[in-house]
Amino acid sequence: MENLTPMMQQYMSIKQQYKDCILFFRLGDFYEMFFEDAITASRELEITLTQRDCGMDEKAPMCGVPHHVSDSYVSRLVEKGYKVAICEQIEDPALAKGIVKRDVIKVVTPGTITDQAILDEKTNNYLVSIYLDNLGTGISYVDNSTGEMYTTEFIGEEEKINSFLIDELGKILPSEIICNEIFNKNTKVLKVLKNTINPYINIYKEKEVDKKNWETIVLNHFNISTLEELELNNRIYSIIATGKLIEYLYTTQKSSLDHINNLSYYKPNNYMILDISTRANLEIHETIIKKDRKGALIGLLDKTSTSMGGRLLKKWLEQPLVNITEIEKRNSVVEHFLDNIVTMDDIKFILKQIYDIERLTSKISNGNCNARDLMSLKSSISVLPDFKRILKSSNNIELSNMGTNLDTLEDIYLLLDKGINENPPISLKDGGLIKEGYDAELDEIKEACTRGKEWLATLETKEREKTGIKNLKIGFNKIYGYYFEVTKSNISSVPDYFIRKQTLTNSERYYTEELKNMENRILGAEVKSLDLEYQIFSNIRNEVKKNIERIQNASRIISQVDVLNAFAQVAYKLNFVKPNFNKKGIINIKDGRHPVVESNIENNLFIPNDTYLDTKNNMVQIITGPNMAGKSTYMRQVAIITLLAHIGSFVPASSADISIVDRIFTRIGAADNLSQGESTFMVEMNEVSNIIKSATNDSLIILDEVGRGTSTYDGLSIAWAIVEHIANNIKAKTLFATHYHELTQLQEKNNGIKNLTIVAQEKGDQIIFLRKIVEGSTNKSYGIEVAKLAGINREVITRANEILSLIEGNHQININSTPKEEPKQLNLVDYKKDYYLDKILNLDIDSITPREALNILYNLKEDAKQLRRDSDG
Repeated sequence: MENLTPMMQQYMSIKQQYKDCILFFRLGDFYEMFFEDAITASRELEITLTQRDCGMDEKAPMCGVPHHVSDSYVSRLVEKGYKVAICEQIEDPALAKGIVKRDVIKVVTPGTITDQAILDEKTNNYLVSIYLDNLGTGISYVDNSTGEMYTTEFIGEEEKINSFLIDELGKILPSEIICNEIFNKNTKVLKVLKNTINPYINIYKEKEVDKKNWETIVLNHFNISTLEELELNNRIYSIIATGKLIEYLYTTQKSSLDHINNLSYYKPNNYMILDISTRANLEIHETIIKKDRKGALIGLLDKTSTSMGGRLLKKWLEQPLVNITEIEKRNSVVEHFLDNIVTMDDIKFILKQIYDIERLTSKISNGNCNARDLMSLKSSISVLPDFKRILKSSNNIELSNMGTNLDTLEDIYLLLDKGINENPPISLKDGGLIKEGYDAELDEIKEACTRGKEWLATLETKEREKTGIKNLKIGFNKIYGYYFEVTKSNISSVPDYFIRKQTLTNSERYYTEELKNMENRILGAEVKSLDLEYQIFSNIRNEVKKNIERIQNASRIISQVDVLNAFAQVAYKLNFVKPNFNKKGIINIKDGRHPVVESNIENNLFIPNDTYLDTKNNMVQIITGPNMAGKSTYMRQVAIITLLAHIGSFVPASSADISIVDRIFTRIGAADNLSQGESTFMVEMNEVSNIIKSATNDSLIILDEVGRGTSTYDGLSIAWAIVEHIANNIKAKTLFATHYHELTQLQEKNNGIKNLTIVAQEKGDQIIFLRKIVEGSTNKSYGIEVAKLAGINREVITRANEILSLIEGNHQININSTPKEEPKQLNLVDYKKDYYLDKILNLDIDSITPREALNILYNLKEDAKQLRRDSDG
């Protein structure tokens, strides 16, 4: 450090405080990076890596970017998962004595970035704070680009805490997390996080929690006297998580957080819970294979006209309601729009003229907005009176109330209309921001500038006539000021009172005392004009900043109307109907359709199906039928219709009567997680385990082909036991698709289990999929027929049919029959006896520890108990 040059010593001193950041160090017109930062940045940004003398034997690696385009480079680094500290010159270099003072003015991180160029306009960018101990956890999260902040907490046993964390983080999808050390040691949660979301993680020391008065931080930020105002009384986990989040924001942003002025506490069970697997399996936000919005449910639903509405739609899909009254309020608005198509179109027309004022408030709050941003705000406000009139005149009470509560912000409109030019420049330092007539002093200074330039034109004409130099002209540049320019061929005509200023290849530049005096007056006026104009603009911006909360409240109403209007557009175009709700635990859907699949099928060829589930005789439905017949589509559509009903949307059916569902679980398709050492079957069993532990009798469970990832008898045994457990213990409404046709015997053992099948018609050696669900079962999967359709050659198909006949003749499982002497028949209880006998005989007693032996004995005892139960019927 001592051998470094003074400037590099300053750099290293600042870098020590921001070790986890790439430091953008301002040097003149560039931000420079040194040492490891330079190597990383040059690689990630694909810019030239150079060297600079730093006072040591070896030169320091260095790279840099121009300051006026630095935002794009910073955004690219943050998008790649880095944190960037912006270090500015905080004093005028011309006045500095020695090294210019520098300091970090902002830290840009994945969770705090506000650059709209890289943020998805219809997706929130969340920073999450987590505090965890062995009794409970708190989660607080914020979108710095919009000002939204939320918090929740959970107290319970470790396994339930982990499930809570995984479910909530799967919903929030943070780009960055700040957490205590205990959370960072929670390998179960981190494993899921890194494999699914992979956020940037910051860890703070545990002792920091004891040193801070987090309650005071929260109270001071929100300018309140008690935590009751935020519903945080005695919610210690939420308080700690929120306090740490606010502290982190102040530490990194180093500016006003006026746009973060409200905190919403929520209980997770106030909404339907959807875990990560369910969101993926139902393709709510993106398709499974292409990770594309198009083809996902949100791609179909999103007819919103504003970015704010698009983000709210995503939030509603992440947090479906479980309160019938609140759902029906949304339904009533959708219904009103469908009954008043002209109003629906008028609303859409107005909404399309509204910019993302939610994110504009963030720019206004931290001082990053320019005059064009304020013009976007003004343009958006200009349509609010018409918007309010339409809402208030509605005969729908919900819309009318929103119209009454909508602030049209007319005072802000008038301020911007009087003060800001209609087409202002992007730069705030080059003038052209403020309208003539807004400020008398500014107008006077500008008039002086104008008169001065008129005088220059007069002087140019006078000197041209006086000297006889016809092409003589007055020019200007920032370095040399004003000058007379004379070509080489006319130098002999230059008068004595012209003083040489600069020599060029083809001309000479001169000035006169008269021109110099006028230059001082003009430039002084221009500098004063620019300074005053910027000051006036800042005052206008600060006046708007005082009204951020009003603007945000208006944006919330705009967003809600936008989403509900989008629901109406989708319902109108795709023939959705208003669902009814019941408290009897019944899901009764007539002519239900999968909206996304239907939209991709031409000529309305999608085959609708009915669904009836209840808590008694139709609780668990086992669905058999051919491959490719549509079992997965049918089950998904039931889940999607149920989900749509809970967010306040209409649904794709001719009618739907839906009971409130606390959770939707799905296990569909095959997927592995080989990078984490988990096979397809392990992933499947993990998901099923979570379902069994978390589902209630108010849940909807969708299971597809459970048990297929292992041997036939293993898989069948597991599937059988799962169905029995759900029917006997959980009693959740369940759709269970399977090719284990033996499971259809369960209908005879449990009145709550019903068999359904998808109809297929055989014509000779051809098969036609009718895609219709009916009561009953099938003992054929038509897998060989599907292989034939796929183009497998005839020789393989013929041999497959021969083998199938042999297998089916030798392996039949009937859970209700007594064992037969013929070896060709196999009873499941006998199979289990053989299985356990083999398990015991294959034990390597010499190689197991006493603890392992005890575990084996315990498991064998439990297996024996289950075998006894199976034997007793």
